[in-house]
Amino acid sequence: MPSDWVGREHINDWVVSPKSFDYTEYMSTLTPDQIRELNSYSIYLEKPEHPVFTLADLKDPAKIEDCILAAKAVSQSPNEVVASSYFMRRIGMFFAMQLYNLAAYDEMWKGSDDNLRFGAIVEFGNRTISTFADDADWEMFEDHERQAAIRSVLQDAHAVITGIRTAVSISPLTLWENIFGFWLWQYHVLLSNPGTEMEARNDLDTLKNDEVWIDIASRSRFASYLHDSEPSSLLNTTVRTTCCFSKDVPGLMQCGFCPLK
Repeated sequence: MPSDWVGREHINDWVVSPKSFDYTEYMSTLTPDQIRELNSYSIYLEKPEHPVFTLADLKDPAKIEDCILAAKAVSQSPNEVVASSYFMRRIGMFFAMQLYNLAAYDEMWKGSDDNLRFGAIVEFGNRTISTFADDADWEMFEDHERQAAIRSVLQDAHAVITGIRTAVSISPLTLWENIFGFWLWQYHVLLSNPGTEMEARNDLDTLKNDEVWIDIASRSRFASYLHDSEPSSLLNTTVRTTCCFSKDVPGLMQCGFCPLK
């Protein structure tokens, strides 16, 4: 755990809000539109003022329990199961934006695990954990590299989910569905846009291909989630089969399409 982590006993001592970027002064290889899109998914291009852990920590069996306790403290979740699901939704936005960037810009984040940081901030009045990255870590991908790029996202998600489940008894389906909800919406958007339709279709087909899930699952979990339907046809329906526990996190509400309703 970073030496300057706020700590559970000091959780009420800070209030930090996301910064507003001055795009005329901020030098970046990403466009202002890309930065705004990242920010909308709680991904920021700066160092967190209150770091809690890194992607490397999440993959380290010796540190995962502390990571979950940190997520529990920041979110004020009642237990580790709720905290784990809550955090998976937060990092799920990062995995979603990875694939969005690939379809929209032929780019993805490809930095070191130590360089993807998570920090405690306040968003919309709620204490939460957001993602902080270095803009220099976004790279272009050629068409022949897309499948490997998508598989790398799946491998990162699988590593985090596997790590969480070594410390907490929670269904892997719950954690995967926390990611899939974002993918469902974004592929609806990307497939509806003539400028991104072709790339999104190819990427979606890759995600539905069992081959890209080898050593992660016996078949494509995302294909199972979609039930052979188009993303757009599943909007406003109860797609997921497990509860994400957002109803148990202070400041959040039950999802509108919770299967428990």
